[in-house]
Amino acid sequence: MRFHAAKVIFIPAFLCVFFLNSNVHAFWIWTPETNKWVNPKYAVKDTPSEQLDVAKALFDQKEYDSAIKEFNKLVKHYPRSREAAEAQYYIGVSQEAIGNYPESFKAYQVVIDKYPFSERAAEIVDKQFNMAVNLMEGKYSHSKWVQVVSGSDYQVIEIFRQVIKNAPYGKHAGEAQYKIGLYLKEKRLYEEARDEFEKTINDYPKSDWAKAAKYQIALTDSIRGKDIQRDQQTTSAAVNEFKEFIEEHPDTELSQKAKEHVATLREKEAENHFQIAQFYIKQKNYKAAKVYFNDIINDYNDTIWAKRALEMIQQLGKEK
Repeated sequence: MRFHAAKVIFIPAFLCVFFLNSNVHAFWIWTPETNKWVNPKYAVKDTPSEQLDVAKALFDQKEYDSAIKEFNKLVKHYPRSREAAEAQYYIGVSQEAIGNYPESFKAYQVVIDKYPFSERAAEIVDKQFNMAVNLMEGKYSHSKWVQVVSGSDYQVIEIFRQVIKNAPYGKHAGEAQYKIGLYLKEKRLYEEARDEFEKTINDYPKSDWAKAAKYQIALTDSIRGKDIQRDQQTTSAAVNEFKEFIEEHPDTELSQKAKEHVATLREKEAENHFQIAQFYIKQKNYKAAKVYFNDIINDYNDTIWAKRALEMIQQLGKEK
């Protein structure tokens, strides 16, 4: 034990009774260095490797709370030792094992920040990424993450950003950036989502996530077009983006979905033209109405509205 110049002193009978009544199961030693009575049971071991062995033994027995205390002792008393990084890592693993994910994430991050050359770095980034994905998918809905998301800096987006910061060229970086956009899209923050998808394309242009991001940009614009009344510009942009995606990736599964989106958006565009034409009919501006009906026939002849537009032109001709 680390007790320099320690002296064993006989304890009077009344003190023995006191210690026994206080659930003390080991003798106490007076240490002149600290001027305190110390119980060796709770003291740090003489070497970091010994301390690590004690802590890992508790961890293996799944006594995680006790293990965390022993790992913390090692980090506190031997901060520059090789074992300190390992102890800090196991603090994160222990916190994760008991479901305390916010503290686990923080403990893992300490390893990255204080011990950047740790062999655990890649493994930790994997764990943090998986935490972010699980949080995004609602798998921590009954854990302490609920409190974290409502009021802490460690929200879904921030965790993904930390993964990217920890390993900007790692295997999770592109996907993490893409999922930030996906998360924002799910929250109906379409403009912000679009920016993040564009960042995915710009920062990771050769990854599969760039391809997926391009598709999501078109999809996001198509959704925005539905939310904004008569916003032909947004809808048209979405159609063009989907078409561009199909040309660049003709053989992918997403291309078939893109074609379906194009067809749906063209129906929407044609319908908007038809409604505008009907508005002009109510205003008795038949000339303007015919312009829109003709646009439908010429530009959207593959939609159901082309036939209806032709019928309306014929009907207007009869009414004259």
